[in-house]
Amino acid sequence: MQVLILNSGSSSLKFQLISMPEETILCSGLIERIGFDDAKFKFKTDKDTIEIVEAIPNHKVGLELVSQQLLDKDTGIIKSADAIDVVGHRVVHGGKHFSKTTEITQATKEKIKALSSLAPLHNPANLEGIEVAEAIFPKAKQVAVFDTAFHHSIPEYAYKYAIPNEYLEEHHIRLYGFHGTSHKYVSEKAIEYLGKENSKIITVHLGNGCSMTAIKDGKSIDHTLGFSPVGGLIMGTRSGDIDPSIIFHMAKRFNFSLDEINTILQKKSGMLGLTGHSDLREIEAKAQNGDKNSQLALYMNAYRIKKYIGGYAAVLNGLDAIVFTAGIGENSPSMRERICEDLDYLGISLDVEKNQVRPDKLTVVSTDASKVKVLVIPTNEELEIAKQSVELFKN
Repeated sequence: MQVLILNSGSSSLKFQLISMPEETILCSGLIERIGFDDAKFKFKTDKDTIEIVEAIPNHKVGLELVSQQLLDKDTGIIKSADAIDVVGHRVVHGGKHFSKTTEITQATKEKIKALSSLAPLHNPANLEGIEVAEAIFPKAKQVAVFDTAFHHSIPEYAYKYAIPNEYLEEHHIRLYGFHGTSHKYVSEKAIEYLGKENSKIITVHLGNGCSMTAIKDGKSIDHTLGFSPVGGLIMGTRSGDIDPSIIFHMAKRFNFSLDEINTILQKKSGMLGLTGHSDLREIEAKAQNGDKNSQLALYMNAYRIKKYIGGYAAVLNGLDAIVFTAGIGENSPSMRERICEDLDYLGISLDVEKNQVRPDKLTVVSTDASKVKVLVIPTNEELEIAKQSVELFKN
């Protein structure tokens, strides 16, 4: 069975074509900086690596570029669109409707669309990917794997907000959690490494979008993102936690509409608002050259993560491991060092030399004496989506 996985982020698109169940990757690729004139497209097979820099204004154009390359007569990997059996889609917000992997129907698409206001940077791109894939691969089964599904194990006292009960009971306003596919994948790898199912783990997913999960015995029990993917940690363009009264102050003081405020918090805040850049590589380079705003933003970012590590260690009543994953978590030794600094009270001791890695497999970057293991585990949401998609049709 050949499974094409489409993983649309807020400004990126990752894809893999995987032969299942043997888990052989036939091709893989990535589009970065969607919406910019210098977007980067990379397509890799055993024989070729193709890299293109050009304007890719939106996810639809990016998906069409992926399909063209898959079918290219010289460097493509399939001869016909009919060669794809299943297309597995990462969908960010499943709300209360979806607690497990789901075959896509018209009703499914309508619910994903209805949830777009809760994940405006993601669900529209996810839905666009589904509709483009349906047109390009009409014979393939289309499957949605929801970021929120892994977090359905979070207990009520953790997911419920302290607002009148009717807003949960009648309108389903609650913490949902996101990046669940990634947190699930790396936590399972960590549990396997630790050799104990009764484990206490904090997973730290750092990319353009960022989140952390407290995981006890393999189940999510708390998470930094809430009703939508805008709270919690400082992100590339999203604010993370703020005092809600700021929204009302901005509306009254600056006469902003709710849509304008939403755009500010979702697309103009975070590291972009603090430094003028959303890409951590650019921010770190400016910080090294003495830019004060960039230096402060990096400190703020790490500080917010440290606060959640302390909180989640308390919630878990102990800690076996911290896992760093995703683009920044895997590839920024300096960010990991900032975060782990001065956490010796919790038994966390980073080995600075071991930490100078950008690993392609599970790597321990803590000292031998560290009571808490610090792990860098490359996430593979695409493989996890493929597994869940294939499993759906076994039952």
